[in-house]
Amino acid sequence: MEVIISDLGGQYDNMLQSNCDVLIRADGAYAPCQGCFGCWTRHPAECFMRDSLQQVCRTVEKADVLTIVTENFYGSYSPNVKTVLDRSIGLSAPLSTWRGKQMHHTLRYGKHSLFRVIVYGDITEQEKETFILMAEKNAVNDGYEKSEVIFLKSPDDLDNVLCEKQRLSDFMKKVLPDSEEDL
Repeated sequence: MEVIISDLGGQYDNMLQSNCDVLIRADGAYAPCQGCFGCWTRHPAECFMRDSLQQVCRTVEKADVLTIVTENFYGSYSPNVKTVLDRSIGLSAPLSTWRGKQMHHTLRYGKHSLFRVIVYGDITEQEKETFILMAEKNAVNDGYEKSEVIFLKSPDDLDNVLCEKQRLSDFMKKVLPDSEEDL
């Protein structure tokens, strides 16, 4: 399953929804994380706040591929995307473990495949390096096997990236059949 978290406006919804199973709009129509850690202990993976992000952990935990579409904010996620990520802290358990040669939270839901970040807007070389490092660390902490970061000048270029991704996926289905019956 693929989940996309996006800070783009509604005019991009159809394009994004046609390329994923679930679209989470980082539109700011929800409260920020209160830091109560109830999603870790009292009610695992569920936020006490009754808004559109209450079940965000339950949605993101099913994602084999998590794609984040964000505007560049000084080499980091946009504030609305960061709020969604903060509210999904319940994906991990409060205990720590040694993973990727560093201490990280224990995974509540196991491993996933790909942590993809698509960044649009003006970005310096130093901000690109920061984004790549941050995506790598986020991928390890959240249990993803690999990460990738794609930089775009404008969100209008996103359609080309998503179409290319779909072409590669279709090609792999032809090369590698889904089951032995397809052989």
